[in-house]
Amino acid sequence: MSKQYNHLRKSFDLSVYFVIGPENVKENTFREVLRQAIKGGITFLQVRSKTASSRELMELGRISAQEIEAANKQDKIALVINDRVDIALALRLKGIKVDGIHLGQSDLPVDLARKMLGENAIIGLSARSKDLFEYIKQFKPGIVDYFGAGPLRATPTKPDCGMVDGIVLERTFEEIKNLKAVSPLPIVIGGGVKLQDLPDLKATGVDGFFVVSAIAGASDPLESAKNLSKIWKKKN
Repeated sequence: MSKQYNHLRKSFDLSVYFVIGPENVKENTFREVLRQAIKGGITFLQVRSKTASSRELMELGRISAQEIEAANKQDKIALVINDRVDIALALRLKGIKVDGIHLGQSDLPVDLARKMLGENAIIGLSARSKDLFEYIKQFKPGIVDYFGAGPLRATPTKPDCGMVDGIVLERTFEEIKNLKAVSPLPIVIGGGVKLQDLPDLKATGVDGFFVVSAIAGASDPLESAKNLSKIWKKKN
């Protein structure tokens, strides 16, 4: 996969953001769920796995890039790897389309990730849960391209999401609206997001929502992705 492709740092779409790893799919395969999600209308893809080896994670990245290209959406759907800057870089060196990385607060510092991946890479950052508003308001844009924030509510997919001093800090729609108002960067919200939440979430002005099990764990991932995409894109 050595074709030239457009770098999406200046044109990525966070609206329907799908996070997937092999541990998230049920009876279906990773590739099958991914193919259905792409067909269903996702706009951004993050490959995340806490169980896959480095070689397995590289293969998941390769499959993801391959399925995006097979759908002719390599210039529309951004692909990022969670946490592993080394994997993203290795895939890029092999000519595989990986647009960037998504980092957590305890991962590699974002300035080092930028130096390693270059100016055309997308770098997303999970916003700090503690003192969230002050953290986001004082954040200086430039290195990071978007924030992931939440949770809207506690989720078994990532039980430590939003955990502060042993308590999960859930976010109300009003808080999310205020968060968007002070943020210097685009924001995507996740953590327990359901189909029925989307109209209220969209009304806050955030740039998108992210889900895992709502698609990966659905009995019909294609239909689930279609419904999520349709509701988010529906005109008010």
